[in-house]
Amino acid sequence: MTRSYLGLCLLVLFHCRAPGPSVSDPLEHVLRSPHPNIKRVTDHIEAHEVQIRFTQIDRTEEGVFFTDYDFQTDESKYFYPASTVKLPIAALALEKLNHIDSLDMNTRFYVEGDSVETTFAEAVSEVFAVSDNLANNRLFEFLGQDRINSGLARKGVGRVRIAHRLGDPSDDLATKPLIVYENDSTTSIFEGSINTAPKPLDLKGIKKGKGYYEDGELIDEAFDFSLKNYYPIATQHQVLKRILFPEKFAPEERFDLSADQRDYLLNAMQAVPRTAGYDPAIYHDSYVKFFMYGDTKENIPPTVKIYNKVGFAYGTLTDCAYIVDTENKVEFMITATILVNKNGIFNDNTYEYEQVGIPFLAELGRQLYHYEVGRTP
Repeated sequence: MTRSYLGLCLLVLFHCRAPGPSVSDPLEHVLRSPHPNIKRVTDHIEAHEVQIRFTQIDRTEEGVFFTDYDFQTDESKYFYPASTVKLPIAALALEKLNHIDSLDMNTRFYVEGDSVETTFAEAVSEVFAVSDNLANNRLFEFLGQDRINSGLARKGVGRVRIAHRLGDPSDDLATKPLIVYENDSTTSIFEGSINTAPKPLDLKGIKKGKGYYEDGELIDEAFDFSLKNYYPIATQHQVLKRILFPEKFAPEERFDLSADQRDYLLNAMQAVPRTAGYDPAIYHDSYVKFFMYGDTKENIPPTVKIYNKVGFAYGTLTDCAYIVDTENKVEFMITATILVNKNGIFNDNTYEYEQVGIPFLAELGRQLYHYEVGRTP
């Protein structure tokens, strides 16, 4: 499909107000679609390990109401969450700032041994605009594994285990000190922490595939994910709901963010790379927004906002998003994951991201959007 034709299709989609079909489960309806981007996945649904949670959002004079629909969502079935863990890490880092009088979002710092000076605000922006691993890892050093896991547990978001940094082979349980600028010339040190060693996860699908590469050598056995991060669909959805709709939760279940912090976090989540200062020729709007737009390089219309966090690694694509169209007054949440590793070999960089995974998530988002436009009175 050419970019111009795709753009026309999107234009028609976003202005369609025809009534949607009356169905009991929108997910089942969409997944029966004959569209090739959907059908090539549903024809081999088990191989792709698809899990989806879709939430309709309705507003009345009484408040906001959610209706959840699930497809194969199962906390006991493992998928690698990749960069989706950056959302709770960013939120918890902002929260921690509220408990240290000498720090705020604009405090400048660097991690011991790191040559890059940054601020907490800049790190959060980079985490969402282009899913920067180094920015995430700086916030990870600030928090430590134990604080991340205990913080999420206290909020009752569901099952989760954050065990390691991203894009970093280090499995060091000790976080590094942060050198913080009190002013232009004076610094202080925030010491690191020693964290608890992760226990192997005992979940279905924790070992995947038939082989993997390690140090350039093919190992003919399943790849073991048991010591990696675990962040299931239901938990991702709960974290997103707490950030978007804190009033729906008890105070102890919310992220302890100031109004300014929450506004900054939400703005970072919906920003596209070009609005965050990145070159749009390299980082197009959909660079880290898979639903609806992942398979196009066209700009996202200004009336559509996508508050999300994606992850992609080891052949697994995941997106956790809240999507709003202010023109058509449509809003919904969707979290989905898909595995695209046809040859069953991990760490060979041969995954069908562009051919299968992203087109599926983009079309899934478009069809659910179309359904919601038709449902909106």
